[in-house]
Amino acid sequence: MTEAENPGPEARFRAFLKEGKFMIQRSKSTGRHVFYPRVAAPGGGETDLEWVEASGEGTVYSTTVVRARPEKGGDFNVALIDLAEGPRMMSRVIDIEPTAVEIGMKVRARVGELDGAPQILFSPA
Repeated sequence: MTEAENPGPEARFRAFLKEGKFMIQRSKSTGRHVFYPRVAAPGGGETDLEWVEASGEGTVYSTTVVRARPEKGGDFNVALIDLAEGPRMMSRVIDIEPTAVEIGMKVRARVGELDGAPQILFSPA
């Protein structure tokens, strides 16, 4: 079977993003959510992962500001976000000054675009 006939988890995740959907995986047997996309859950190795829509709710776990020249797009933040479902993911918090993003801040996800590709981005809730 080719990749086009049976795309791997990362390709399926990217396809969902192109459709404007933020989907994560969940084990049918344990109910535990998983991110990043994979074929087996970490720890227990469950392979019964199904795709479910993420709530989009999260909390900033950590954040840093990446300094860039204005002609390169200016400063931006990179944050670790704890999703309401449990997993932690790396992303950016937008619609706020990069230095104003704080640990513990409630955020909401949406599908946006970075460097011409769909990505999950967060805004203050």
